[in-house]
Amino acid sequence: MSAMEERILFVDDDPNILETYQRKLGRVLRVFTAQGPHVGLRTLQEKGPFAVVVSDMKMPLMNGIEFLKKVKEISPNTVRIMLTGNADINDAMEAVNEGAIFRFLLKPCPSEIFAKSLIAAIEQYRLVVAERELLEGTLTGMVAMLTEILSWTRPEIFGLVMNLRGFARSIASRMNVENLWELELAATLCPIGYLALPHEIVHKKERGEPLTEEETRSLESVPSIGHDLIVNIPRMERVAKVVLYHDKRYDESGYPPDNVAGEAIPLNSRILKVALDYTRLRESGRPRFECVQEMKQRTGWYDPAVLEALGAGSAEAPRREVRVAQVYACDLKPGMTLADPIVTDSGLKLMSAGTVLTEPMLVRFRKYLETNRVKEPIVIRLPDSE
Repeated sequence: MSAMEERILFVDDDPNILETYQRKLGRVLRVFTAQGPHVGLRTLQEKGPFAVVVSDMKMPLMNGIEFLKKVKEISPNTVRIMLTGNADINDAMEAVNEGAIFRFLLKPCPSEIFAKSLIAAIEQYRLVVAERELLEGTLTGMVAMLTEILSWTRPEIFGLVMNLRGFARSIASRMNVENLWELELAATLCPIGYLALPHEIVHKKERGEPLTEEETRSLESVPSIGHDLIVNIPRMERVAKVVLYHDKRYDESGYPPDNVAGEAIPLNSRILKVALDYTRLRESGRPRFECVQEMKQRTGWYDPAVLEALGAGSAEAPRREVRVAQVYACDLKPGMTLADPIVTDSGLKLMSAGTVLTEPMLVRFRKYLETNRVKEPIVIRLPDSE
């Protein structure tokens, strides 16, 4: 067996067995050992990630099945192997059915079979990691493309998305939400359904003009349109469901008009609902605390735990006076934050208040100014202000 860079953790309650692993395999593998399941979990968290975890079945306080289930929770990509001296087929079936192990080996295990199992486990780990990297790269490229399209066709919505994603990420981090990438993808893609609507409807909404019943229904269908656009993309089914329910209220009201309510609504959808409404309130220039207080008055709209996480964020820093400056379009630079929206002469909002300007945004904005005009001066926030 040639030397491999991937690290393997061996867990057993017998120190002599662990010493044997280290002595026989340490020259060709990066071997780590832990005496007992609790030390194993601590080692996994403090020194991980590990490509493979090999565990004994019979250990005090926690058996191998229970241990490897926890390993799966902590490090889903880690490949898990169980060794046991007890040829109990029920133990093997339980472990396999729970998805906790990759191989189930009986002791004493012949060296050749053990070596082949370790090699197979390492190859499986490499496949999992490679697939994840490919998936993440593909999704990142796809989202970048869709975001680019959105920024060109619906610049006023693009600005909202950038703020929404930041607020959603902050809430999720306080709630220790797993798979944060799914939330960020959903936050980026939740307004993609606007691409299917006529510009006139969106512009009327932005200007606060009354909408017809048909126009209102069209706007309400944005989550459903977004869901239908996303759901056929491989591995994006859960993100599509989050998009579908991102404007659904906790008490069942809102869109879509079904009986899904409370915790049956995906957690990431509940987070987006809070973050989206908070973003809309913040666009008016109101302070954080005031926005949160208004949302607390909306009975039944939000998951209390998510709203509490938002409220915790609103109290993290003392309120400071917002300092602003007026500049002309030609003076805008990357990193500046808009205090007021950028609006065209006809009243169309191009970028929302709170948008942090980037170079690609400014390139498109300057291109727009070649044939159109905006209201000037433009108000920006000065550094160190709310």
